Amino acid sequence: MKKVLITGAAGFLGSHLCDRFIKEGFHVIAMDNLITGDLKNIEHLFPLQQFEFYHHDVTTFVHIPGKLDYILHFASPASPIDYLKIPIETLKVGSLGTLNLLGVAKEKNARILVASTSEVYGDPLVHPQSEDYFGNVSPIGPRGVYDEAKRFMESITMAYHRFHGVDTRIVRIFNTYGSRMRLNDGRVVPAFMGQALRGEDLTVFGDGKQTRSFCYIDDQVEGIYRLLLSDYTDPINIGNPHETTILEFAKEIIKLTGTNQKIIYKPLPQDDPTQRQPDITRAKEILGWEPKVGREEGLKKVYDYFKSLTPEELYDKEHRDFSGIA
Repeated sequence: MKKVLITGAAGFLGSHLCDRFIKEGFHVIAMDNLITGDLKNIEHLFPLQQFEFYHHDVTTFVHIPGKLDYILHFASPASPIDYLKIPIETLKVGSLGTLNLLGVAKEKNARILVASTSEVYGDPLVHPQSEDYFGNVSPIGPRGVYDEAKRFMESITMAYHRFHGVDTRIVRIFNTYGSRMRLNDGRVVPAFMGQALRGEDLTVFGDGKQTRSFCYIDDQVEGIYRLLLSDYTDPINIGNPHETTILEFAKEIIKLTGTNQKIIYKPLPQDDPTQRQPDITRAKEILGWEPKVGREEGLKKVYDYFKSLTPEELYDKEHRDFSGIA
């Protein structure tokens, strides 16, 4: 049985990856410090013999006993609310955490896939964004803690690949949505869903003309899985190229939920990207991958998930007390 270490395993993406690798017959070693992750996302896996969990912060020394075949490094705050509250921890997990896990991969002769992001493109000056675009990022802006952590992650990963011969993969993840997202994490899908379910007006930042491209979780996991098992070592975009404006998306949510809330406008946050659309030519050609789940179908599934939440979860405004962290 192949062994895979998944960091950030109790988070949104990490927990779905745990499910997929269990389904594929792997022994899964899950690791999370639970700063933003939640054990409820993986508690259904605890009874399984082929699953184990380590409550550990990857910015400190990481030791995995015995043989290890693969590492998926998904530990990181991923929502603006989180990484703006814990900026130093965000930088540390992208730098020190990645360094530690690359060391484990080198020691174990394991293949490592690191989770980068479309945020490495910043507020892009080219559209759509292809992997050979170097980006437009402010390293000293408030979002720079996340953007630059991921850009450093890519740089050190390629350095370990070239200098030490470590077997590496880099995925650039575009906006992804699905079950197990937190309603209060600041990302647009859960934010709109939560506001609709609570009977609140939907908040659009700026004029709503900024664009995003939303990929359903099952499609995202499939792309990541294919990339891990491929022979390709340069970065690959995994996302849905069907672009929409935030304003149109808000209207879709109102129609889906059958609510009649107003749309209200607030100032656009600093350095918020005005366009986001992946060029997935490379993923199609190299991985034979493209998304299968349309936005209408995916949003219905997510809405059913959010409707199943308890009132406490629906009205919870704060996820964690971050005081004293980092």
